[in-house]
Amino acid sequence: MLRLQTLREQRNMTKSAMARELGFSRQVYGNYENGLRMPDAETLTRIANYFKVSVDYLLGNTNEPIKPKTEKIPKDLRKILEDEEIILNGRMLSDDDKQKMLKIIEAAFWEAKELNKRK
Repeated sequence: MLRLQTLREQRNMTKSAMARELGFSRQVYGNYENGLRMPDAETLTRIANYFKVSVDYLLGNTNEPIKPKTEKIPKDLRKILEDEEIILNGRMLSDDDKQKMLKIIEAAFWEAKELNKRK
């Protein structure tokens, strides 16, 4: 599970922080990462979805992680954030602020899609 460690380190996260993020105890996550315990299929899928890679990539069956999803937030919302002047709390948003908002909205969009998938 060297790839698990590499993926975690790419996010600059500790084992404890990663365990909390994924809903595991520090010990369980550490066992997965150190190869002392093998996650079941459901857990592997959950970890792969979190990192946006394939289960095969985590298991070392392929060297190609899957590409990020190409589906985006609705085009009209993206267009508003990219093209329109937006005022928030009495001040106009800068282009940097708009990009930050777009990233937040995209993250919320993907989280909502994941939650709907689980239902």
